[in-house]
Amino acid sequence: MSKQEKNLAHLSESAQVDAQSVQPFTRSQKVYVQGSRPDIRVPMREISLDVTPTDFGGEINAPVTVYDTSGPYTDPNVTIDVRKGLADVRSAWIDDRGDTERLEGLSSHFGQQRLNDAELTKLRFAHVRNPRRAKAGANVSQMHYARKGIITAEMEYVAIRENMKLAEARAAGLLNEQHKGHSFGASIPKEITAEFVREEIARGRAIIPANINHTELEPMIIGRNFLVKINGNIGNSALGSSIEEEVAKLTWGIRWGSDTVMDLSTGKHIHETREWIIRNSPVPIGTVPIYQALEKVNGVAEDLTWELFRDTLIEQAEQGVDYFTIHAGVLLRYVPLTAKRVTGIVSRGGSIMAKWCLAHHKENFLYTHFDEICEIMKAYDVSFSLGDGLRPGSIADANDEAQFGELETLGELTKIAWKHDVQCMIEGPGHVPMQLIKENMDKQLECCDEAPFYTLGPLTTDIAPGYDHITSGIGAAMIGWFGCAMLCYVTPKEHLGLPNKDDVKTGIITYKIAAHAADLAKGHPGAQIRDNALSKARFEFRWEDQFNLGLDPDTARAFHDETLPKDSAKVAHFCSMCGPKFCSMKITQEVREYAANQKIEAVDISMEEGMREQAQRFKQEGSQLYQKV
Repeated sequence: MSKQEKNLAHLSESAQVDAQSVQPFTRSQKVYVQGSRPDIRVPMREISLDVTPTDFGGEINAPVTVYDTSGPYTDPNVTIDVRKGLADVRSAWIDDRGDTERLEGLSSHFGQQRLNDAELTKLRFAHVRNPRRAKAGANVSQMHYARKGIITAEMEYVAIRENMKLAEARAAGLLNEQHKGHSFGASIPKEITAEFVREEIARGRAIIPANINHTELEPMIIGRNFLVKINGNIGNSALGSSIEEEVAKLTWGIRWGSDTVMDLSTGKHIHETREWIIRNSPVPIGTVPIYQALEKVNGVAEDLTWELFRDTLIEQAEQGVDYFTIHAGVLLRYVPLTAKRVTGIVSRGGSIMAKWCLAHHKENFLYTHFDEICEIMKAYDVSFSLGDGLRPGSIADANDEAQFGELETLGELTKIAWKHDVQCMIEGPGHVPMQLIKENMDKQLECCDEAPFYTLGPLTTDIAPGYDHITSGIGAAMIGWFGCAMLCYVTPKEHLGLPNKDDVKTGIITYKIAAHAADLAKGHPGAQIRDNALSKARFEFRWEDQFNLGLDPDTARAFHDETLPKDSAKVAHFCSMCGPKFCSMKITQEVREYAANQKIEAVDISMEEGMREQAQRFKQEGSQLYQKV
């Protein structure tokens, strides 16, 4: 028995999450904002701050509320048992709408086979519920409700979540400063209301990925007029990784801010792995169904059929997958356009469908059966993530005829999905140099009528293997500013190997930076609150607050302690870069004190006098550029 098989055999006894993933952040607490009904409790993270030192005025600093994707895992009042899964959040909302029914069992043939396989009992999630489906003739998508003028509990939930207690923050003076943004045509209101959410979903500018069978979900929204979101990828492969490890990756990723997670598993036990992930996920889960379909035909793309793919869609929809990447825009006529590319077709899903088209010399069956796919999607409220199978894999291939030809087809498919009231977002590149990024965004808005854009980066240069989280983070920040709704993270291992735990964290933090920078640039209401609070803490030498307000408090604290490890250094009015004599912020404070003591009102005079005094002190202390601390 292999190591992986042994891990799987003992999964039911050993399943657990990473210990750090269930620890609250330092000086943070989980808070819940109540909605219009008792079971709408929207989680956020509240960061408590120290009082300003007496030297700086001694004022009380209000806590800062931040968006929280970590789910119940960081709530000390919740007992986590991944063998049982997370608590139900949405069933009552779905029941109240009265348009779904419980099935007597799985309707997917493959799902039934797996359930009846006794050898899988030990690794199967033990608490599988019978799935829901729309009643005959019903459409249960959030877009359908929105177009009927109905504000669902999910819509109210995401409106509360997007605001992050903004009114309280304004009242506390946390938003006295925010630069005006440039939104490039986005219409971001000063306050996100449930009605605004409904309007955006009805228009197709936003989606709430929320399968009716994923009731553990804490709803979120993806759209250009909302906070920029990020996605993290997990998934086992033929080379290794157990179900337990994938659940641990999930909880680790959402701790650091992954808004959605894609399960890209291609190895053994895809079905069972996915069940464990969904039952333990508070964030939307996406998949690429063609990967599993290919496994079912032993990796031979030519053997794929519509019937097999259809069964795979139903199988995954009944488990609770919230969005499907479907490469329906890879048309037969586009494949020859990639022949002269430097890197050809780099999308796995795109290459699978291109090979099928050429082998049969027929049109892509995902395209020809698209209406039938829509019928499945609206019966479970699965959202489309229309895959860019012809995305450029190098900057040399960016914005070429193949890429933009497929994009136009994705726009055509978006309108078909909308006719069925099915939610839809569009996937994008890839590798694009900086000067071509805005053209990508503008072309997508034009072709796809402002449906949410979801991009992998883009990477802005190809010369930095090992640093592609940086090359892509640059492009991600830019395209997020221009209007991209969600950014798929890239880790340092991109193009090199499977990412480990540290790589995943690095990729997520990099993309949280890019997304936040885009929110600032767009002028999203309240985006600057955290920046202002951290800057104030930095000026007042409140070191612990600086760490805790950051996206990665652990790393910030560790870097500080490498050179100044003693606790006394965390109240010092300097850091190791400049030391006590040359800290610019300390000097500025002394200048202000001098001006106040001398009753000098003019800023330029106070600065001049202050600098003259600092010059005199510098000479008295030996005029040494560097001094031992």
